[in-house]
Amino acid sequence: MSVLIIENLNKSFGSVNVTNNVSLSVGEAECHALIGPNGAGKTTLIHQVSGLLPPDSGHIRFDGHDVTGLSVWRRVQAGLSRTFQITSVIPSFSVLENVALAAQAKYGSSFRFFKPAGTERRLNDTAMQALDQIGLADRAGVAAQDLSHGERRLLELGIALAGQPTFLLLDEPMAGLGRAESETLTEILLGLRRQIPMLLVEHDMDAIFRLADVVSVLVDGVVVARGTPDEVRADPAARAAYLGGGAE
Repeated sequence: MSVLIIENLNKSFGSVNVTNNVSLSVGEAECHALIGPNGAGKTTLIHQVSGLLPPDSGHIRFDGHDVTGLSVWRRVQAGLSRTFQITSVIPSFSVLENVALAAQAKYGSSFRFFKPAGTERRLNDTAMQALDQIGLADRAGVAAQDLSHGERRLLELGIALAGQPTFLLLDEPMAGLGRAESETLTEILLGLRRQIPMLLVEHDMDAIFRLADVVSVLVDGVVVARGTPDEVRADPAARAAYLGGGAE
């Protein structure tokens, strides 16, 4: 059964078709990876699925419901959560406070504004559960600005997990990581992939072929190949397409 279904999604900026009649689906307990050269339209597609960018046409169905017209917040409430290419945390807030705020956004709080998020028991418990999942529980009291780049990427995943999502949209989670940090994050995602289905955009091919059940290749907004990692690896058209260049 498919949890996420994207049907004939189109988005243009002027005369440029950034996503061109894109259709794909992600099943339960499945990691579907989206790869392609820079400028292929991968992040634009993630923006449309998360609600940051409305499609010009097409439909997005999640958990049996059409969410095409829903706001980002409504999609989060429905269970969709995402990470970004560029880490977005509040530097002066502690690791725990950053994650507790995400839990507050999902569940609300009996207090007001930001300050209570780090002090309310329910939010703290939810935040600590997410930090345990990503291995940052011992850094809960550290300011986000004092984390390494790799730890910040883990924190962003923790923020995404704080809302206890039923689906993850991962936009280049390995961006800027060294080999050891990428390995750590890959192991964490391997532990999550059978619990939470994922749509993963990533350039780290080692991670892709370890994590993905299905791989789609996007070029100039068009899906040009799809299959298992081994099938895509052996597909001459997919290999040629992924060697393209440009700017996302």
